Amino acid sequence: MSHKQIVIPIVAQAATPPARSPKPFRDAIEAFFVRHRERLVWVHAAAFVAFVLIIVLPLFLDEAPETATPLTHFTTFANYVMWGLWFPLVFLSVIFTGRSWCGLFCPMGAASEWLNKIGPQKRIPAWLRWEGTPAVSFVITTVLGQTVGVRDHPEAAAEIFGGTLLAALVIGYLFGRKKRAWCRHLCPIGRLLGLYSRLGAVEFAPQVRRPGRDAYSQKGACPTMIDLVGKNESRHCIECFRCVNPEAKGSVRMEFRRPGVEVENIRDNRANPAEAWFLFLDTGVALGAFLWLVLPSYQHLRQWAGATALEHGWNWLLDVGPSWLVSVHPQRGEVFLWLDFFTISGFMIAWMVGLTTLLATTTGLAAALSGRVGGDGSFGRRFTELGYQYAPVAMVSLVIGLGAMLFDPIRETALGTAGVQAVKGMLFVVGAAWSVWLSQKILARQGVPAHWRWLPVLPGLAGCTIIGACWWPAIFGA
Repeated sequence: MSHKQIVIPIVAQAATPPARSPKPFRDAIEAFFVRHRERLVWVHAAAFVAFVLIIVLPLFLDEAPETATPLTHFTTFANYVMWGLWFPLVFLSVIFTGRSWCGLFCPMGAASEWLNKIGPQKRIPAWLRWEGTPAVSFVITTVLGQTVGVRDHPEAAAEIFGGTLLAALVIGYLFGRKKRAWCRHLCPIGRLLGLYSRLGAVEFAPQVRRPGRDAYSQKGACPTMIDLVGKNESRHCIECFRCVNPEAKGSVRMEFRRPGVEVENIRDNRANPAEAWFLFLDTGVALGAFLWLVLPSYQHLRQWAGATALEHGWNWLLDVGPSWLVSVHPQRGEVFLWLDFFTISGFMIAWMVGLTTLLATTTGLAAALSGRVGGDGSFGRRFTELGYQYAPVAMVSLVIGLGAMLFDPIRETALGTAGVQAVKGMLFVVGAAWSVWLSQKILARQGVPAHWRWLPVLPGLAGCTIIGACWWPAIFGA
């Protein structure tokens, strides 16, 4: 008599997280936001009003004198709030609270969702759902911001941020059904925050998780279209607390975790090739946005391009460009030509392509070495996973380079310029060290023995060194 072996599936049990242990601090925070989540609309409304005032009011004020400070002139105050506080702090905040800015405060996402309620609620088109759309959005916004002078001129700030708000309203009005298509698919900052939120200390985890990877669903409570029962990544979660129900056994609940653990275990958290490439691209274009202002090589490029235009009779390149595309502010001594538009954008894109190539090369070398010393999976899988190692160093680079105004108050203390350089330097070292730490953790999950991990870690260390060398003027510049 033959007997068939009976195999009892245990996958669903393995996919269920352990019972949630009570932790008073975490539970109190969760209970507060669940209790008041219907009142968040007032927070969004207040943020919307403040945002409009910051970008619109300076247009109607007298020119800020050179001696103006954030305490003496509203235009200077608005500029500092935008670039000295909001920009750097919103990126640093993801380490502690994930994408809380997006769900709790962001006026663009909220306004987009408000308009969606009265719009035609059309199906979200394929071009909008494409994984590369946020990268294109970020690159265009960053390049245009530099050519119009978004950090220096209130008119440019109104164009960039007002235009982004308008785009959010249009996308929200047209597409999705009671969802935030803008936040999920097109917001240039949202995808960046989503990438870095994988490093965050907060996650929203389903207490009963269905096996498999995250899925895209326009049904359910999630405004960014996460299929909640399969959720295992943080990048699309805006922490709006709508999916949290402490009374329901299978609800999504807020959890605290060690910062970086999601990237350490990126194999289990849907490592995404498009996201890894976006990490390389955004680091490069942000670097170009800073370096064209400080490197003599940009001025050499501009002079060569101008001489070439004259030599070939391309006189239109020496005409003043349109004010919506370039900075045209004669009263402030800055008027850009078509030549400036092409040289600035070309310089930035060249740095984007160059740094992306360098980081892809170091990541590819690390992936190849991992396979040689015991790493499992395909080369492409190892490459994607190891691409995430650069998340910390890339994030602190953005803060140091484009959020440099955050450190200006240190200059006014006894520490002076040396104090600013020391703080920036320490922040970069922390980011680079964290990236190296993530590298060896990712390699461990790939199965590389401990005594061999140093070898595929070396390319990542070289990549961090390259990034540090490129940002050197931002860290140690005057």
